[in-house]
Amino acid sequence: MGNVFGRKGRPSSPSPSRVTDQDRAVLQLKQQRDKLRQYQKRITVQLEKERSLAKQLLKDGKKERALLLLKKKRYQDQLLDKTENQIANLERMVQDIEFTQIEMKVLEGLKTGNECLKKMHEVMSIEEVERILEETQEGIEYQKQIDELLAGSLSQEDEEAVLQELEAITQGEEDVELPEVPTEPLPEVPQLEPEGKPSKSHAEREMLAA
Repeated sequence: MGNVFGRKGRPSSPSPSRVTDQDRAVLQLKQQRDKLRQYQKRITVQLEKERSLAKQLLKDGKKERALLLLKKKRYQDQLLDKTENQIANLERMVQDIEFTQIEMKVLEGLKTGNECLKKMHEVMSIEEVERILEETQEGIEYQKQIDELLAGSLSQEDEEAVLQELEAITQGEEDVELPEVPTEPLPEVPQLEPEGKPSKSHAEREMLAA
């Protein structure tokens, strides 16, 4: 049971891409094109053989048979030209379908982008954007007015005075002097006698008077 619950699941393999009708059409066209190319290659080899055979018949004095063979070769040459045109047409169709698929993907991308832009516009309306831009512009103009007022109200002497005052404040904070600690001994504080007990000097005066 521990192995059952502790076993890690295998990562699922990515699902194969969906095969569309256009993909099937492209595949069929390419298969037909390849078959025509194979036929074209076979006919070309056969034509070379028949040409060589016609030369041999002429050497052997069999002109009629050589002429018949050359007529057959001419007919096959025409078939070869038609095959070449068919291959070109098939390749053109394949290119058109593939290009159309690319256009469809581009259109799907544009559609997705337009939907995203629409959602963004719903979140922030044009009025909201204009309000933010106006507030930003107002803040810039207000700061510009403050800078112009400060620049116009203070002369060069005022600027220098402000700098000197700032330097004086800075120096004053650095040069604050603390009071010196006294070096002389402090005077003694007389001790008070408790109440009800005559002081020593008063007792001595009474004894002298007796």
